[in-house]
Amino acid sequence: MGGPGVVHIVGAGPGDPGLVTLRALELVRRADAIVYDRLAPRSLLAEARPGARLIYAGKAPGRHALTQEEINGLLASLALEGLEVVRLHGGDPLTYGRGEEECLHLASRGIPCDVTPGVPSFTAAAAAAMAPLAARGYSSSFAVTTAIRAGGAPVEEARLEALARAADSLAVLMGARSLPRIAGVLSRLDPGTPLVVVERLGLEGERIIDSTAGEARGIEAEPPAVIIAGGAASFRRRWLCLTAGLYC
Repeated sequence: MGGPGVVHIVGAGPGDPGLVTLRALELVRRADAIVYDRLAPRSLLAEARPGARLIYAGKAPGRHALTQEEINGLLASLALEGLEVVRLHGGDPLTYGRGEEECLHLASRGIPCDVTPGVPSFTAAAAAAMAPLAARGYSSSFAVTTAIRAGGAPVEEARLEALARAADSLAVLMGARSLPRIAGVLSRLDPGTPLVVVERLGLEGERIIDSTAGEARGIEAEPPAVIIAGGAASFRRRWLCLTAGLYC
């Protein structure tokens, strides 16, 4: 009797199929089974070979097709059938993707697991908005956080404030519903802090909203969204001025 199969934990990038790596495409094309997230590009799934099992395991706010524990068990079960499995994550699987938890679960059962990185949403959002997180004269340091902790609890305002104070730029993932709260924290430091929200990054209906910390408290953002504030957003303002032919 043969041993278990293998599970590849694969990052599919932020949604734009053009940002999928060649390695991710190769693994999808040869997989026996693909367990995919809500934000995985559908055009990438179309590359699966005939007969491959496609299993949805997406998580939307308040609506999970499968719990993380169920996903872990599913991956192990498929691998124990001797299959080559791709666990397809939006963004990067080790950046708030819980890919590391999946690897731990598989390793505890003697199942081979490897990781293929993907373009993280915060770097893709910075590129889409021309808001570089590290730019000479604007931002020599940046911090990245999620707005929501495991279990759904919001990140503490004191922590958000500490990160904003410590870094020139702050990127917040999963922050659409928390935008008024995040903006309120930043406003206490400086209401004029430049801020940009990138909605539906790499997907149909992508939208970029320019604001300040003080004004953003009145904005309703739709998930998924990345919020970038500070020096990176200041650079974006400069870039917008120049591309509009203005001097500012």
